[in-house]
Amino acid sequence: MKTGLIITGGRLDTAFAGAFLRGYAGAGAKTGANYGFDCVILVDKGLEYARTLGLVPAAIVGDFDTVDPAVLARYRAYAGKEVLWDEHKPEKDETDTELAIDTAMRLGCTKLVILGATGGRLDHELSNIHLLKLCLDAGVDAALYDAQNRISLLTGGRIFRRDAVYGKYVSFLPLTEQVRAITLTGFRYPLTDKNLSIGREAGLCVSNEIVEETAEIRLGEGILICVESKD
Repeated sequence: MKTGLIITGGRLDTAFAGAFLRGYAGAGAKTGANYGFDCVILVDKGLEYARTLGLVPAAIVGDFDTVDPAVLARYRAYAGKEVLWDEHKPEKDETDTELAIDTAMRLGCTKLVILGATGGRLDHELSNIHLLKLCLDAGVDAALYDAQNRISLLTGGRIFRRDAVYGKYVSFLPLTEQVRAITLTGFRYPLTDKNLSIGREAGLCVSNEIVEETAEIRLGEGILICVESKD
């Protein structure tokens, strides 16, 4: 499995990011080793965050409309040499994050950790959540992380370990119009073969908690957004 780290141009607390990367990589991780990630893809203002975090990119993509020009100039010196450089005009059909995900897939990543994709403009955040469907369709295990949340998509089912969940709360929201036959076990609020739809029922699976060592969700049809949240 080749694991990629994408740092987008959204809002990112670098203190959180540094602690997260050290924790994700485990004890003994070194900054110069990219915290154990096989490749790092930077997007726009993500270049500034990467400098602070000491990350060495394999690829840089975007239209570069939000990055400090001086930082951009430093990285541009490596374009086409040590670093894959993919520059676009601001007037384009894809978002910068979508371009980064496409690049990660071309580089052979089968797992993606995405930072800086939440907490800023809501339209970009919603777009980034929907881009997880692109990863799901390609068989890529992907999640968005910030200081409070881990966001991923699931279909079919998943087992959660209480000691490994990202936060106290686990919520499930429908991405597809209908999600059928949801069964929850090991949660504070269990369900059996419940259907969920976008609209009034969408809040039924918000703010659940794991009460056993492991908890499981199974669903018969559809796609759920899974949000693991700290209080």
